[in-house]
Amino acid sequence: MSEKQVIKADIAIIGAGSGGLSVAAGAAQMGAKVVLIEKGKMGGDCLNYGCVPSKAMIAAGEAAEMVRTSGKFGVNGHEPAIDFAKVNAHVQDVIGSIAPHDSVERFEGLGVQVIQAAGRFISKNEIEAGDFIVKARRFVVSTGSSAFVPPIPGLDEVPYLTNETVFNLTDRPEHLIIVGGGPIGIEMAQAHRRLGAKVTVVEGLSIMGNDDPEAVDVVRQRLIAEGIDIREQAKVESVIREGNGVSVLVSHEGKSERVDGSHLLLAVGRRANVANLGLEEADIDYSPRGIEVDQRLRTSNKRVFAIGDVAGSFQFTHVAGYHAGIVIRNAMFNLPSKVDVKAVPWVTYTDPELAHVGLSEAAAKEQGIEAKAVSFGFDGNDRARAERATDGFIKAVIGKKGKILGATIVGRHAGELILPWVLAVQKGLKASDMAGIIAPYPTLGEVSKRVAGAYYTPALFSDRTKTVVGLMQRLP
Repeated sequence: MSEKQVIKADIAIIGAGSGGLSVAAGAAQMGAKVVLIEKGKMGGDCLNYGCVPSKAMIAAGEAAEMVRTSGKFGVNGHEPAIDFAKVNAHVQDVIGSIAPHDSVERFEGLGVQVIQAAGRFISKNEIEAGDFIVKARRFVVSTGSSAFVPPIPGLDEVPYLTNETVFNLTDRPEHLIIVGGGPIGIEMAQAHRRLGAKVTVVEGLSIMGNDDPEAVDVVRQRLIAEGIDIREQAKVESVIREGNGVSVLVSHEGKSERVDGSHLLLAVGRRANVANLGLEEADIDYSPRGIEVDQRLRTSNKRVFAIGDVAGSFQFTHVAGYHAGIVIRNAMFNLPSKVDVKAVPWVTYTDPELAHVGLSEAAAKEQGIEAKAVSFGFDGNDRARAERATDGFIKAVIGKKGKILGATIVGRHAGELILPWVLAVQKGLKASDMAGIIAPYPTLGEVSKRVAGAYYTPALFSDRTKTVVGLMQRLP
C-alpha cells in the first residue's frame, strides 16, 4: 500500500454543493491555496437533484397548462400532447447547461485543487481523501442534506422515488403517490399533474405547514381545482407492492383507505449529511439535525466551519451561499462576521407561487411583538387582471412606528415580488418607505406599494384628518 500524499492548504472544503463552491471560488480568487473534496457530482443536490431540475420540470408543466387554459384569452386552448421523455431531456439539458459553471475544470482553472473522493477527518486538522492527506489552517464542511426515508412498514420491499431519482423518469407516472406535503412534495405534485399524471398527496399534518395558512389555502384550492387529490391529517400505515406499482394504506378521517398508484415519491423532509465524516476524530459536536455552529458558523473545533444544510439551518441554496460569504470573511480576514437570519426569504414555486420573509402574523403574536397585518389582493391589480392571474394577495406585517417586520405573498411571480420586502426587513425600512416609491404602471409590483399604503388608510381617511383638512382649506 503506497503512502498517501500530504497536501498543505490554507482552506480545505468537504462538499462541492452551492456553499462549498462559493467558498472555494471566493477564497481561491483572493489568493488562498484551496482544496475542494467531493465524492459525488459537482454542484451538489441543488444542481443535480433539487432546485435546477425541479424548476425545469415546473416550467414544462407551466407550458402545458398555458396550452390547456389559453382559451380564456381567446386563443385555441386544448389538451396538449406531452412527450415525457422530451420533458426529461429538457430537464437534463438545463442541468447540463449550468454544469460547466460548477465543473472540476472551471475550479481547477481558478487554482482550486479538486479531489474527487470521499473525505473524512482523521484528526482535528487533517482530512483523508482518496490517496491524499490534507492539512489546512481552516476547514469547511458543506456536505448538504439528503432525503429522509421514513420507517414505513413494507417500504424496504417497494420501489420508491426521492428527489435524487424522480428526475430520471423518462416515462410519465400513471399515478404518482407523494408522501409529504411540504414545498418539494407540493411542487412535484402540481408539475406532474400538469404533465398528465394522476397525483395523490398524503400529508400527516397540513400541507406547507411553515407558511401562512391563509396563503397556503390559495395554493391548496388551485391544486384541488387542477385535479390533485390532497389528503391532509393522514397517516401512511404501510405500503405493499401491487403488480408493477405500489399500494399505500392510509389512515384518513377516522378510516383506513387504500391508494393504488404506479409510483411512490417520498418527500417528508431532509436529514443533514453528517455520517462517515470523522467528526468525532475532529472533536466536532453534531446531532442528527446537523453540525452545531456558533453565529460565526464555527464548530466546536474552531478550525472548522460548517455551512448550508449540514449546519442545521434553513435548508435553502441561497442560505448556503450567504453562509459562504460569512465564512470567507471569518476564515480569510479573521473578521468576526456573524449570521443574521431575520431576513431569510423562501419561495414555493407552485402556481400561484408563495413567498415569505421575516415575521409572520402568527410569529409576531407568539413573540409578543406589537404588530398589524395589512393585506391587498391581486384582484385589485390591473396587470394581474390583464393576465387573468388574480388569485392571491400580499400581506405585510407592520410593527411600531410603521417598521416592516415581514411579508407573505401568494400570487403570480411572488418569488420575484418578495425581494423589496427582503431589503425592507434587512434594513429596517418603514411602510412609508414602500408606500412612497413610484411604481411603474401597470405592473404586479404595484401590490407592494398598495399594501404599504393600506397601512396608513385608516388614519389618512379618519374623522380627525377630515377635520384638519377642513381647517386648512379655510386658510387664505
